[in-house]
Amino acid sequence: MRKLTLIAATVSAALLAGCQGTPANNSTANSAPVQQQVVQSEVAKANAFFEEVFNRNVMRSPVYQTYMGIKKDYDKWDDESEARAKEDLALAKKDLATLATIDRAKLDANTQISYDLMQQNLEQSIADYQWRYHNYPVNQMFGTHSMVAAFLINQHQISSVEDAKAYIARLNGVPKLFTQLQTNLQTRADKGIIAPKFVFPHVIEASQNIIKGAPFGGDKDSTLLADFKRKVDKLDIDNGDKSALIAEATEALQVSVKPAYNGLISYLQQLEKRADNRDGAWKFPDGKAFYNTMLERTTTTDLSAEQIHAIGLAEVQRIHDEMRAIKEKVGFEGDLKAFMEFMKTDEQFYYPDTEAGREAYLNEAIRVIDDMKGRLDELFLVKPEAGLKVKRVEAFREKSAGKAFYQQPAPDGSRPGVYYANLYDMEAMPTYQLEALAYHEGIPGHHMQIAIAQELEGVPNFRKYGRFTAYTEGWGLYSELLPKEMGLYQDPYSDFGRLAMELWRACRLVVDTGIHAKRWTRQQGIDYYVNNTPNATSDAVKMVERHIVMPSQATAYKIGMLKIVELREQAKKALGDKFDIREYHNIVLKNGPVPLNLLEEMVADWVASKQA
Repeated sequence: MRKLTLIAATVSAALLAGCQGTPANNSTANSAPVQQQVVQSEVAKANAFFEEVFNRNVMRSPVYQTYMGIKKDYDKWDDESEARAKEDLALAKKDLATLATIDRAKLDANTQISYDLMQQNLEQSIADYQWRYHNYPVNQMFGTHSMVAAFLINQHQISSVEDAKAYIARLNGVPKLFTQLQTNLQTRADKGIIAPKFVFPHVIEASQNIIKGAPFGGDKDSTLLADFKRKVDKLDIDNGDKSALIAEATEALQVSVKPAYNGLISYLQQLEKRADNRDGAWKFPDGKAFYNTMLERTTTTDLSAEQIHAIGLAEVQRIHDEMRAIKEKVGFEGDLKAFMEFMKTDEQFYYPDTEAGREAYLNEAIRVIDDMKGRLDELFLVKPEAGLKVKRVEAFREKSAGKAFYQQPAPDGSRPGVYYANLYDMEAMPTYQLEALAYHEGIPGHHMQIAIAQELEGVPNFRKYGRFTAYTEGWGLYSELLPKEMGLYQDPYSDFGRLAMELWRACRLVVDTGIHAKRWTRQQGIDYYVNNTPNATSDAVKMVERHIVMPSQATAYKIGMLKIVELREQAKKALGDKFDIREYHNIVLKNGPVPLNLLEEMVADWVASKQA
């Protein structure tokens, strides 16, 4: 399967003039090759700089190296110290100064995109240094406490004795990592930035779970020891060497990991006493300015909190109307709230809360994705080479993890993309939402977009692996709509499920801005979801708690989707019979993740080129 190759869409006017044959004097004609050489030289200089910055940043992060399949610092964790944060700021300022020495006017169209994105990344990184403590590095969604186990299990592969030794070294490195974490938590606490009370039971329990089982106590192996044994057992070495490695890991778990987690748990228990029930970012120092910045970063628009709140309310109303039409179609007697309650509680819409039920859910998700794979040629000119696997979230983190999420494939092809379904609470995973969820996280959603971006040619790595949440999650939500337009969701209940998923994202606009700009309480947010969606109450609780610890993040989905649909409809109207959905998707995907304003420019350029 071919990969995308980006070709410059334009050349400089000077070059075009120099290459025209009529009439040109000798000096103009002779200058053309020189000018072209200058352009190529400046492009080469720019791209070399982009790669230098990306590679340096990768090599400054042992964790990211591992995600990239690089094993240079396979035995280390990232440096999370304040000194390191200052180093990063200094490097960003230096990089911005270097970027300014490159003449943007001498770059081709593709490299100008890279220039603009790099400039924006650096400027925002520098500007956001002031907000580096405006977050919760330990929370129920993610954090260093859960990252250690999840990372070692899912990312640290063991294919040699050296890899096993590196795993052990990382176990022994946990105390230093947690010392830095506690320092950072204390700095935040001193500034009045402490997670709300509800966060602490989640993170304390998750931390305790990691040090349950052998060698910490009990007969059953702990999560980490079981993982290490399983990986080492597959090595082609004699049993004595395997036993020696396992003994080393066991000692590291006892001597390093257990004391580090116990120390963190003790610290969190003390910090919990200082926590309160104020939920919004408004409580932070300069909280309003911080939240407005986060909305700008997340949506890549200049929409205000008030505008986003209003868009959410309007979308909730529209989707409710479409749901009422489905209610009438299936002959349900009663109002929409009663229909939602029926969808929420009727047993026909849920797999059993058993291992067999969970297996059935996974198998059906695989079937839905495989069916879509067979129809991708209707929608796309390019497909990803990387494979996709469907997995359930691991037991040690499923209680606090999100409903579903995607993990990108390894760039070297050693690991496929993974769609994780959280099957801890089967009542939160109704069958009527199964299709939309699989399309969003898998195909044609995140896997199509992220894997294609990684496989692009002619694009700097910082763009391949960059993230603009409104673009990425907007594409994911847009990918729930596409199958509807292809004639899928034949079951009206399944189509209701699609609408329920879209409704969920519309409610996010209302609740995120409600909590962080309008000072809603956690309970107000939960009540809004419960009263306006068919989702389980447990869904509402998790979502509101996610809003609280990740201000603005959840606004990206609907804002991004609305822009992608809006640009498509504008293109359809402008091009008429010349419009090709596959070409439109190519424009959206072929440059990797971009801000929505830049996507708008790209689509406009494509429409103009088709009209020419």
